[in-house]
Amino acid sequence: MTLNHYLFLSILLFSLGIYGVLTRKNAVAILMSIELIFNAVNINLIAFDHFLKPANIIGQIFTIFIITIAAAEAVAGIAIILSLYN
Repeated sequence: MTLNHYLFLSILLFSLGIYGVLTRKNAVAILMSIELIFNAVNINLIAFDHFLKPANIIGQIFTIFIITIAAAEAVAGIAIILSLYN
């Protein structure tokens, strides 16, 4: 597999995420679409890190930060949805 394969997968996930954010009215579906966008960014970071500078782990460190932020965003979003529901 080459870098182009990873970039194509990332573009596909990012496009599906943007489509989901723009077309969905359900807050949970929008949060899931945002997660798709974050995963597309993570694939890009890891792919570029692997193919351009394999000895460097900067892309992996950024990916861990993005996963942490995505988890916090999901928890905050679900808490807001639950507080509005009650």
